[in-house]
Amino acid sequence: MRLPNLIFKRISNLIFRASLPFLFFLLISCGSSNSTFTWEALGTSCTVTLFESGADKIHSEILMRISEIDSMFSVNKKDSDISKVNENAGVASVAVHADVAEVLSFALEIAEKSCGAFDPSVGPLVRLWGINTENARVPSDSEIETARSLVDWKKVRLEGREVFLEEKGMSLDLGGIAKGYAADEIVRILEKHRVKRAVIDLGGNIYVYGRKKNGEAWRVGVRNPREKDGNPILTLRLDESGSVVTSGVYERFFERDGKIYHHILDPKSGRPSNSGILSVTIVDSSSMRADALSTTAFILGPERFQELFKSGAIFIDENLSVKICGSVPASAHLFLGT
Repeated sequence: MRLPNLIFKRISNLIFRASLPFLFFLLISCGSSNSTFTWEALGTSCTVTLFESGADKIHSEILMRISEIDSMFSVNKKDSDISKVNENAGVASVAVHADVAEVLSFALEIAEKSCGAFDPSVGPLVRLWGINTENARVPSDSEIETARSLVDWKKVRLEGREVFLEEKGMSLDLGGIAKGYAADEIVRILEKHRVKRAVIDLGGNIYVYGRKKNGEAWRVGVRNPREKDGNPILTLRLDESGSVVTSGVYERFFERDGKIYHHILDPKSGRPSNSGILSVTIVDSSSMRADALSTTAFILGPERFQELFKSGAIFIDENLSVKICGSVPASAHLFLGT
């Protein structure tokens, strides 16, 4: 059953059980010459599959490039560009690599257009909640207010490749966009080497590249947000290259006193977003754009997102209703289940 745009489809409620990757690739095999490699970077598991032989050289180049990006964007490495900017908040500007300037510039554009729903200066809140770390906890109201006062994208100055945070205690966190940028950089490498087809999976940020050898569409399933195992709640079939990115409450979270606290923080409230949405999926030719917009749409909700952005988005709410706002790319077709 195909889903037309701008409709709601009710799907039976299921019991929330656990956190799992929100996207998974279906029917990945294209032939016996597949070459797959997996490694850890950007705080997640990364997998690239090339459907052709002689891929060792390409593998090495991809690994080097992702390692380079990780070393620039990590908030956990003291010598990264982001860490240096954060350390000098309220003190001095820091010269950053062109990659960081490019990503930050785009992040600030989304911040402005979203009226701050997406904010690259969300670092103080991310650190305070500590979600997906051993220090995860529910902060006090006063702690949240203090951290929230330090989150303001308008106080992030970017001039060329110089970055300055206007107040001490401010900090950047580009985790909501860096994986998308990395996926786009892998695509650039594939294009340079004239690779015909590949699948990129950076912790659930999926990019299907080229066309399948047999001419069939790529199939990417979006998991039911409340089901640990089983069939996807819907499937996207892509006729050509494109990125599919989902932001969901079940990706990273912790539980206290029977309540779930997920990692998608609303900069305005200083708390996990409470928009009534369980997940948002974006399909786009740019994985960086899809990465940023999936988080933005999650926080804004369907009505407000549609007001501010023209990009299509697939929302799944707390009742497991699926709502499609705007139009997904013409090359992507949506079906319930598999």
